Amino acid sequence: MSLDILHFDNSFLRELPTDPENTNARRQVHGACHSRVQPTPVKNPSLVAYSEDMAGLLGISREACLAPQFAEVMGGNSLAQGMDPWAACYGGHQFGNWAGQLGDGRAISLGEAVTPSGDRWELQLKGAGPTPYSRRGDGRAVMRSSIREFLCSEAMHHLGVPTTRALSLVSTGDEVVRDMFYDGHARAEPGAIVCRMAPTFLRFGNYQILAARQDHELLRSLVDYTVAIHHPHLVESGEAATALWFTDVCERTAVMIVHWMRVGFVHGVMNTDNMSILGQTIDYGPYGWLDNYDPNWTPNTTDAHGGRYRYGHQPKMAFWNLLQLANALHPIVGEAKPLEDALARYAVVLEEEQRKMVANKLGLRSFTGRGSEGDSPPTGDAALFEDLQNLLMAHETDMTLFFRNLADVPLDPTAPENSLLAPVEEAFYAPDTRSDAHREGVSAWIHRWIVRAASDGREAEERREQMNAANPRYVLRNYLAQMAIEAWEENGDAAPIHRLQKVLQRPYEDQSGCDDLAEKRPEWARDKPGCSTLSCSS
Repeated sequence: MSLDILHFDNSFLRELPTDPENTNARRQVHGACHSRVQPTPVKNPSLVAYSEDMAGLLGISREACLAPQFAEVMGGNSLAQGMDPWAACYGGHQFGNWAGQLGDGRAISLGEAVTPSGDRWELQLKGAGPTPYSRRGDGRAVMRSSIREFLCSEAMHHLGVPTTRALSLVSTGDEVVRDMFYDGHARAEPGAIVCRMAPTFLRFGNYQILAARQDHELLRSLVDYTVAIHHPHLVESGEAATALWFTDVCERTAVMIVHWMRVGFVHGVMNTDNMSILGQTIDYGPYGWLDNYDPNWTPNTTDAHGGRYRYGHQPKMAFWNLLQLANALHPIVGEAKPLEDALARYAVVLEEEQRKMVANKLGLRSFTGRGSEGDSPPTGDAALFEDLQNLLMAHETDMTLFFRNLADVPLDPTAPENSLLAPVEEAFYAPDTRSDAHREGVSAWIHRWIVRAASDGREAEERREQMNAANPRYVLRNYLAQMAIEAWEENGDAAPIHRLQKVLQRPYEDQSGCDDLAEKRPEWARDKPGCSTLSCSS
């Protein structure tokens, strides 16, 4: 079964104006939402990994994925029937500053595949060569960043986090020169291409660039297209539909952010051009997972000084990004209040989802109490959770392990102290250096939590199931991804990639023989590049 079975309905090309210039030269593109461009062929495309889930959604058989044609198409060397490649035009705020035109500088969409059930999936090759939006770049991607994107987008989906997906990871056979930390030490690295998938890759910046250029007619057309194709449940039209659509974007974004916080994910580069209008995690670059609970941690060396996109700041940055989108939409909405109301919904949904998150992570029927308001201290479950966060920060503590193992603490305040604390001891780094005050603080908190959880009057297994459904056993730990990258770079060994991919498909289940994939960061990885620090270079 070949890729020619796919049915393409390329609505983005059909409904919106195309760049009239056909040459693939770097330039400012005005009056258009996209430019037609062909992927640049590579030397030797070879399949490294693929997602059976995504292939199945498209109706592509295993045999077709393993056939030479699949690697040729996903490596950019040929096209299947119905594909009509393009790169999108967008702008964005990068680290708080307006950057003007950005666009798909190395991502080329092959087309919008429509499944028999009516689902629409845009197939996009990342690293497929230069486009009119490449500026000074070569349009390529290296294997290390491609492995990270392939694994993380699929892992996030199985964690229940809204995300784009990945269909395939292809080695190109070419080398790509990159300066990993922008410090003058450029080197040649193996090249790769990821085929990623989403209902659409439209992002805040697609609308911002048109507003910045005061092309309000095209902005209106793009919004109308977005509502018709991707939000057809909105039956209103004109300004009312725009306001309702923006409200939906705000609500979806709030849900996504709370999921990031729940699993300890740090995006690392939350620029407005990296924010999906579907509330999906998009553009996996210098992301990372909290090894130890630190709200001020960011994996991105570019952001290390100011920490704009640090873990604990992500909810505020999402709001800031939504505000920039609201500013872009204001000319076609005509008044501020509908947009302000939508932004207010972000805050409401964020709080609602955060309360659910805390209740689920702690195994509570529902959340009670309130957070800090002005000079008022938090109360109830808000105080319980905040006090726990302070304890996790006071001594280096693995967030994933602590919350997962908390479910194994017996709800018996009369049990021996060692049996109450034993399940969570594994989560502490350098436990021998813990102060007596910290040990006593954790013990006191455990007793408070036991009393609170027991007040719900539920069976222990019901509570444990709730907690284990919110607190994963396995996440794509930074050092695990780096080990998989090094295995490929040093030996061409894809087995660690495949193993991680398989285990991360069931992140909430204890899996036999996989304890090594649920261990906290080893000391050798503390300051190792790729494990603790990353950059936007890929």
